[in-house]
Amino acid sequence: MLSGSFWPSICAFAGVLFAAIAIIDFTTYVAARYRERYLEEARTELDDILIQIPASRVLDISIAFSAVGVVVSTLVMTLSAEKISVQTLIVVALTSACVLFPVPRFILRYLKIRRLNKFSTQLEDALNMISGALKAGFSINQALEEVADQDIHPLSVEFRLLTQEIRLGVSLEQALDNMSRRLESEDFELVAVAISTARKTGGELTSTLSRVAGLIRERVRIAQKVRALTAMGRLQAIMIGLMPYLLLLGMYHVSPTLINSFFSTPAGIIGLILVTIMDVAGFLWIRKITKIEV
Repeated sequence: MLSGSFWPSICAFAGVLFAAIAIIDFTTYVAARYRERYLEEARTELDDILIQIPASRVLDISIAFSAVGVVVSTLVMTLSAEKISVQTLIVVALTSACVLFPVPRFILRYLKIRRLNKFSTQLEDALNMISGALKAGFSINQALEEVADQDIHPLSVEFRLLTQEIRLGVSLEQALDNMSRRLESEDFELVAVAISTARKTGGELTSTLSRVAGLIRERVRIAQKVRALTAMGRLQAIMIGLMPYLLLLGMYHVSPTLINSFFSTPAGIIGLILVTIMDVAGFLWIRKITKIEV
């Protein structure tokens, strides 16, 4: 009997071992690729908002957020209920970790959007300043340096980088193109195209910049008006996104036994995953509807 079951046992053990090695190798490969992509995107976002910290620090902060979420959610669930299943703790802890992990990246993107909006608001004054300097007899490079010397953040910082590239020998058109790609601002892209076209065709740059400033002022006004009109839609997206989880939290305080039983079954866990996916999809869909390009 022993010899008859020996070789099948060895084959089964070898199969399980090879499968475990393949799964570990694949997981390691996916984790390494994700880490590489995460660091690359975080490095780009840090460069966009001119924060001088390593991209790996953002990953460390994300992991710390997830760890804190796991600890806090576990403590809250343990202290708020006398008896709680291990499955419920695992589901809540993993959900908290997944929700809190991308928070630092969201903060970086929010800072980038806020910085870009502030730059677009200040760009009109910069164009008027450049136009006035050109009328006073300054060259375009000197006019740009006048803007860079002002203490207006983030406008002066970006123009300072622009003038530094020009001093290093980069052509004005290339420096403007580099700044346009760095900012990803449609307003400044319009400015860069207007300056390059006026220099190539010999057009009057002062009047061109004045018209562009008026166009940017009108775009900013319309964008602010659209944002005010769609504020209710954005608030509805946030409320709809949070409502299922608030209801789940309320039901847990009313009947912890019912929620523990719900999370203890595969159907409950699958239902929570499906609800989360549909909730996120609905939130993104509403945000897409309320986001109007000007």
